[in-house]
Amino acid sequence: MSLNRTAKGIVLVPCLLLGGCFLAAAAWSDGAASANRPLALALGAALLGAGLLTQVLPERPKAGQVASDANAAQASDPKTESQVDSQP
Repeated sequence: MSLNRTAKGIVLVPCLLLGGCFLAAAAWSDGAASANRPLALALGAALLGAGLLTQVLPERPKAGQVASDANAAQASDPKTESQVDSQP
């Protein structure tokens, strides 16, 4: 499966929303829930980091695009196949 903009967006939005929720829960936890503050901070930071990391990953070129780039490079080569085959 190749990476593309749509997949990056699908991963980014839930990660940012859930990460923000966990960070907010850590910031406003009172009473018995305050014991879970380190866990909420860790989960929030991990989700935010994962969501932002997906935006940094490079996209793979499409298979058709790679083939067309190779054909274009071959077409720009001044030697033709007959010239290459005739050489000793």
